Amino acid sequence: MKNAHRKFLSAATLAGITLLAGCGNANTITFWNPLTGDDGAYMDALVAEYNETDPEFPVESVITADMYTKIYTVMNSGKDIPDLALIHADRVPQFADLDMLEPVEGLMATHTDLTADNYLEVAWNAGNYEGTQYTVPLDIHGNAMYYNTDLLEKYDANTFLDDDVVTIEEILSLDGKLDEGQYAINNALIEWVALANVVNIGGDISDEAGNPTINTDAMKTVVEQLKSVADAGLMSPYGEDGYAMFQSGDVLFSTDGTWTSTAHGSVEGLNFGVTNIYSVTPDKFTNRSSAHLFSLLNNEDRTDEKEQGVADFLSWMRENSIDWAGAGQIVASKEVFESEEYQKYPQSFFTSSDVEKEASYIFDYKYYSYVESALATVLSDMIYGNIAIDEGLDQAQKTVEDLIAENAS
Repeated sequence: MKNAHRKFLSAATLAGITLLAGCGNANTITFWNPLTGDDGAYMDALVAEYNETDPEFPVESVITADMYTKIYTVMNSGKDIPDLALIHADRVPQFADLDMLEPVEGLMATHTDLTADNYLEVAWNAGNYEGTQYTVPLDIHGNAMYYNTDLLEKYDANTFLDDDVVTIEEILSLDGKLDEGQYAINNALIEWVALANVVNIGGDISDEAGNPTINTDAMKTVVEQLKSVADAGLMSPYGEDGYAMFQSGDVLFSTDGTWTSTAHGSVEGLNFGVTNIYSVTPDKFTNRSSAHLFSLLNNEDRTDEKEQGVADFLSWMRENSIDWAGAGQIVASKEVFESEEYQKYPQSFFTSSDVEKEASYIFDYKYYSYVESALATVLSDMIYGNIAIDEGLDQAQKTVEDLIAENAS
C-alpha cells in the first residue's frame, strides 16, 4: 500500500463564515449545526446550492457555537426546536437515552437511497444505538498524521511509511539524529493518539457494565510509550504549539485532524503527505474519529410534509457533497468518496482500502466526552513528567466517575 500515500504541496483555503439567525417558518427547514470554523462556510455554500434547485422546503442554515446548550434548552421548553440538526457521534447515545431523537426510518422509507449500503459503514453505524438508526451521516472526521516530505528525506526516514504503520520504535530510532530545534513528532491532539493506541493493544475506555476504564494497564502502557518519546527529546516541547512547529517545518510528524489539510496546504513551501496515527505496536493502527450526523430532534410541530423535505435535502446531499471534502472531511457518501474527483483530496487516503476504512474508530461509550476531557487534563503532564502516571490516571478515572454520578443525579 505504499503507493496509497499522497503528497500535497498546496491547497486553497476558503475564508470567512456566515452566521445565520432566525427560527424559520412553516415553509423552511431550520437546520442547526455547530460549524463555526471554515467548515461552516462550506456548509452554507452547499445549502445555498441546494436552495437554488427551488425545493418545496428551502433550508435555513443556523450556525452556533453553543448548539448543544441550545438544544437542551429548546427540548426542555418544547419551543423553537429545529427541523434538522447536525450532531457529533458521541451525542447519539445520550440524546437517544433522553428520548430526544426521532428514528430516521421515515426518511429512509421516503428516499430508499438513504440506506447503509450508500454510506461509509463506520459513519452509518455511529448513528445506530441499541438497534435503532437515529441519524444519516455526513462525514467522518478524525485524527490524521501529516508528514513533512522534506524532513523525511533529510533524515532518511521514508521507509517508516512502507507498511502504513509508523511505530514508536521507528520514531525512537531518530534519537540523536535530528538537528537542534527539530522534532520527530508533535503533541497535537495527543489525547486522541492515546485513545487510539489503547484500542491498538486491545484495551477500551469502558467495561461491559458501562463503567469507565481509564486507570488500566493498557492506558498506562500507552502513556509510558508516549513518555519515552518525550523523554528522548523527540516530541515538541511542553507548552509549545507543536501544530505551528509542523507548519514552520521543524516537525516530521503532526497528529492533528483530517480537516487541517486545508490549513497545511495554505502554507507556502510546506511539502507534506498524510498517513495513519503512529502506533505502540506494528500489528495494528487506529485513527480515532468522530462523525457529523444529520438527526431529527423529537418535535411534534414538524409536519410529515416538512419531514419529506428533510429527506429530499439529505438525498441531495448524498449525491452532491463533493464540495464538503474541501473542508477536509471524509465524506460519508459512497457515491462521493468512490468518485474520481474525490481522490484529489488528502483525506481520500482514509477510504483507499478496506483496511483504511476499518481503521477509523468511533467510540460508542455514552460518556466518551467525559473520558476525553478528563484524559486531556492530565495527559501532557504525565507524558512530560510533571506528574506520575499512576497519579494522573487515578485522577482522570475519578473525574469521569464523579461526572457520571453527577449526571445520574
